[in-house]
Amino acid sequence: MNKQSKGLPPDAARPAWMPHQPADRILSTLKTRGALGIPDIAKVLNVTVEAVRQQMAKLEAEGLVDSESRSSGRGRPTQIWRLTGEGHKRFPDTHAEMTVQMISAVISVFGQKGMDQLIGAREATMRANYTEAMRGARSLKTRLERLAEIRSREGYMAEFRSDEEGDGFLFIENHCPICTAAQACTGFCRSELQLFDEVLGPDVNVSRVEHMLAGARRCAYRIEPKARANA
Repeated sequence: MNKQSKGLPPDAARPAWMPHQPADRILSTLKTRGALGIPDIAKVLNVTVEAVRQQMAKLEAEGLVDSESRSSGRGRPTQIWRLTGEGHKRFPDTHAEMTVQMISAVISVFGQKGMDQLIGAREATMRANYTEAMRGARSLKTRLERLAEIRSREGYMAEFRSDEEGDGFLFIENHCPICTAAQACTGFCRSELQLFDEVLGPDVNVSRVEHMLAGARRCAYRIEPKARANA
């Protein structure tokens, strides 16, 4: 099967971590690509429209997806499908309740300074691991490939693509396994942004352009070579 489905934009390429069960493959497609019509889902997964329609009926009955009609000019409105809140919950937030309780306990006992030290210790461990993974990666594209691989193993469903608005890249995380913790303590998000800036090298600028905590369906970062970004 071709990695790129004919007739679809580059961001419709199937990620390497696509699950095998038909229903889960559809949920993952909606998670990573946003709202789509049934024909588009069928193209991404390289299956028939009827096969997707059958699975979608089951997912809707389970409350995992819903749809809306969108007008696209002339002709009949298009039915677009998306994940519901329950659908998003199928992608786990690692030990969410316990994590929030621990954060509250740390702040209560040690204050915000103690929380900052905890985040710093986590960041130091991640920095060491990520830096080791970048060893020998000379090009920005290679560094992004390795970062996407690491973050995907950690549950972030990460990928990257060329930035249509510039000469750099967009680094995308379609899921956040620590989202509940980040909501309780935004220092986690600040820490990860700084970490990306450091491990991708001094020759790039990193800026967050989409943020789940701000209501986006994903987190996305613009990665620009400094020489071009400052030109």
